[in-house]
Amino acid sequence: MNIYQHFRKEEHAFIDLIISWKESVESQYSTKLTDFLDPREQELVRVVVGNNSDVKVSFFGGNETTERKRALLYPYFFQPEQDDFGVVLYQITYPSKFTTIEHRQVLGALMSIGLKRGKYGDILIKDDVIQLVAAKEVSDYIGLNFESIGKVNISLKEMEISECLTIENEWIDKHITVSSTRLDVILASIHNISRQKVQTMINANLVKVNWKMIENASFDCKEGDVLSLRGYGRCKLLTFEGVTKKEKIKILVGLQK
Repeated sequence: MNIYQHFRKEEHAFIDLIISWKESVESQYSTKLTDFLDPREQELVRVVVGNNSDVKVSFFGGNETTERKRALLYPYFFQPEQDDFGVVLYQITYPSKFTTIEHRQVLGALMSIGLKRGKYGDILIKDDVIQLVAAKEVSDYIGLNFESIGKVNISLKEMEISECLTIENEWIDKHITVSSTRLDVILASIHNISRQKVQTMINANLVKVNWKMIENASFDCKEGDVLSLRGYGRCKLLTFEGVTKKEKIKILVGLQK
């Protein structure tokens, strides 16, 4: 069976990478620790590794509720522990009485110090508390270079992983009917806005599917896809429920609170 037939073409390169990780663990009887993966990438790893008797996989990103996690592939006889995932937790200290810092500002500041996104896990914000999950191998670099967010000076305090904030995602069900599974059609229906506005936002790089920027308004959405429209939040296509008598597609959508 061709494994690629189950995945989108743009995911094939990542599938190849997972296969190489798996083969390395099988041949060398050693572990393979990945960078932080988004939930879609985690799902691809689970599917490709499967229920293989020789290679196992586990994920960790701070706690059960974190979204981005590192994957550890390992031989069947290995017993992974938390330290094997190389995850550190920082709390960001800033003058919270005088300024408000948003997720996108933290991410922008992190990207500006020159490390790729895969070295950072979740950015957790609850009230005025901000935490950052990161890869242990770049902790010294972060400590030396991450000193400000915009014009706001900050300091970092390393915390115990057990102190990682718990952020629970809540979803509200919504039923929609659409004429096609095009990205612009679905987003317009979900958010009750015009297709033209959605297309403008897609062209402005404000739309993601499964955590990846999408620049094509005619992108074909699938059941299980997570869609993000800047300023409108995130939603998930939970179930395709068939068609109406007028050949409209019925979809159950989860809207993130």
